[in-house]
Amino acid sequence: MNFGTKAIHAGVEPDPTTGAIMTPIYQTSTYVQESPGKHKGYEYARTQNPTRDVLQNNLAALENGKHGICYASGLAATDAILKLFRPGDEIIASNDLYGGTYRIMVRVFQEFGLKFRFVDLSDASALEEAITPNTKMVWIETPTNPLLRLVDIAAVANITKPGGIQLVVDNTFASPYLQNPLDLGADIVVHSATKYLGGHSDTVMGAIVLNDDETAQKLAFIQNACGAVPGPQDCFLVLRGIKTLHVRMQRHCENAQKIAEYLQQHPKVSAVHYPGLPTHHGHDLAKRQMRGFGGMLSFELVGDRMDEATRVMESFEVFSLAESLGGVESLCTHPASMTHASIPADERHKNGLKDTLIRLSVGIEDADDLIQDLAQAIG
Repeated sequence: MNFGTKAIHAGVEPDPTTGAIMTPIYQTSTYVQESPGKHKGYEYARTQNPTRDVLQNNLAALENGKHGICYASGLAATDAILKLFRPGDEIIASNDLYGGTYRIMVRVFQEFGLKFRFVDLSDASALEEAITPNTKMVWIETPTNPLLRLVDIAAVANITKPGGIQLVVDNTFASPYLQNPLDLGADIVVHSATKYLGGHSDTVMGAIVLNDDETAQKLAFIQNACGAVPGPQDCFLVLRGIKTLHVRMQRHCENAQKIAEYLQQHPKVSAVHYPGLPTHHGHDLAKRQMRGFGGMLSFELVGDRMDEATRVMESFEVFSLAESLGGVESLCTHPASMTHASIPADERHKNGLKDTLIRLSVGIEDADDLIQDLAQAIG
């Protein structure tokens, strides 16, 4: 079954009671039992919900995985994965990653004895030098947030698998439409379903997909025991969003490519970070690893002046200045003060994240209108 058909149909059946083609929102907290312990597969809505079950099955199919598990947010999914480990365990993560991921690792789990090291994994050989006997997991984003660096998933998997090290890939920027990390050797895929999966900036959710039965059981236990579950209406909204994921992603990619090419030629732009540009250091890897280059890009202005970057962001008329990404509408973000503010400034600068960097989530509007908006804002 091809992706577009899976997005609409995988794991989804008409409601057996009414024949409703859309999965119903089972807005209930509990389920009536015939007798103590004798029920229809559902006991309490934190543990199971039919709307959530359908979404989890659909997500598993999209990532070519066996188990899908949903959480109340992308960070709740991250939290669940980190709870698989014990004090003294070491986790190696990409040095360019979402600020919330850095924050939960360093400000929360490091306090409980987990050890974290942040390494530039754009060259997989750096991982071999970083691994120690205590390394239990490698966490990567690809493309990374916000510098759109690429990490070779298969090359990293070839290093982690012999030692039984878990490889987790945050696939939020690419979405399952453009990239399937499990097929490349990853053990766990994590998503902020808030972003491209939902696609309409109207819900918050996280998701994990994997194949290993034992790990899936542990994560499902954490989902129920810790209670960070999504509500049925949020699950319905993400299911609805997924049905158009393939057509939305096609337009996101087309628009982002045009905008990246425009910005690369602009005399007031000094750098454009987008893997669809042949000059991007990860372009060839992106062509091998992905089925398109995505809707995310970032750029820097000539002179690296903060006041000028601020002026540009305040001048947009179609792009909206807001956190998040992956919706149908175009957004601009200032990572240093917004999405990545929790990362200390010296760490950001060391990793190449300048205070003047502007990140764009390119929506599905008319590309000419978006380019015109960039032209008038940059000047």
